[in-house]
Amino acid sequence: MEIFKEFRIEAAHRLPAVPPEHKCARLHGHSFRIVLHVRGPVDPRAGWVQDFADLSEAWRPLHEALDHRYLNEVEGLENPTSEHLARWVWGRVKPALPGLCRVVVRETCTSGCSYEGE
Repeated sequence: MEIFKEFRIEAAHRLPAVPPEHKCARLHGHSFRIVLHVRGPVDPRAGWVQDFADLSEAWRPLHEALDHRYLNEVEGLENPTSEHLARWVWGRVKPALPGLCRVVVRETCTSGCSYEGE
């Protein structure tokens, strides 16, 4: 069984590795939606895979580090593409959520990425 919880951040960034004329080379912001997916068996006693509060607790320090921030200044996100952000989130959340199986980052209503670890 797989559960998920969605979180939101507002953040600015620019992509320094794209050509200077690319629109994403300029400073801009997004209302990012980040979804943590956890997979595991349903506990017969509790009736769930994991308490959603555990996902919220694992997310809390990341929200503080990312929300209303300039992502390029966050250590490890100097080139903050959605792909790099998904890996960055994975690396920080996985120790608290061993059943983590996917991180989805959506930077717009129609664009994003899904990361399932290496």
